[in-house]
Amino acid sequence: MAGETSLSVLLRSMSPELNEGDYVFCSLTDANLLKGREPIGSFREREGLTVILRREDAQALGLPFDYLAAWITLNVHSALEAVGLTAAFAGALGKAGISCNVIAGYYHDHLFVGRDDAGRAMHVLRQLAEHGE
Repeated sequence: MAGETSLSVLLRSMSPELNEGDYVFCSLTDANLLKGREPIGSFREREGLTVILRREDAQALGLPFDYLAAWITLNVHSALEAVGLTAAFAGALGKAGISCNVIAGYYHDHLFVGRDDAGRAMHVLRQLAEHGE
């Protein structure tokens, strides 16, 4: 099933959803430090393996973190080759003074914003969906 590429359709159909819980980014030198816990996401960098974990998992593993995030999923099936969606929501959030870390999955975009900014971020995203470009 192909994802949507039309920016106007993507914006109107974003349907942002705030996932429950608190999330953190950690950097590991060895994936075995996860001790079988599955990260929400990961990315291999030269400096180490970045993992996104539930806060309670990172704490249980004794992993350090310094950014407490909320996780928002955009429930529109955006195509990986779609142009402009990331710029649109990042621009709207940036204008509101909200930082955003984006992970593109096969089906959806996932935004990690500061825990204290979650409510405002949801408002900004809903406004963007309502008013479009």
